[in-house]
Amino acid sequence: MSFNLWSRCSSQLPSFTRSFLNKAAIKPIPAQRGSVNSPQDFLKAIGRSLDSKISQESWEEFWRTTTGTHLRSKGLSVQDRRYTLWCMEKFRQGIPIEEFAHEPRPKKTIRGRSEWQKDTVKAD
Repeated sequence: MSFNLWSRCSSQLPSFTRSFLNKAAIKPIPAQRGSVNSPQDFLKAIGRSLDSKISQESWEEFWRTTTGTHLRSKGLSVQDRRYTLWCMEKFRQGIPIEEFAHEPRPKKTIRGRSEWQKDTVKAD
């Protein structure tokens, strides 16, 4: 009788435990280092004028609430969101900002055909 009860209960358990197993680990809040003492200092240091796009009051609030969906609700582009989250993870790992912060790639100047190719006529 107890085996029958266990088999009925165990069929329901995997659906409950799966949600607990897949939760992301709570990431630690990194310590303030060097000239980075506030969220605005961090955003200025990583560049791309993110300090004007994101505003947070405290260090703990910045590291706890800044997620992809939070940045999306602020109106950041995909590239800015990915760069911000990538820089936050590098900072958490203890890598100095000078090593990973960089400006975006410049746009390509030549796209498609050049002027002399547009003027030429194909010989049949």
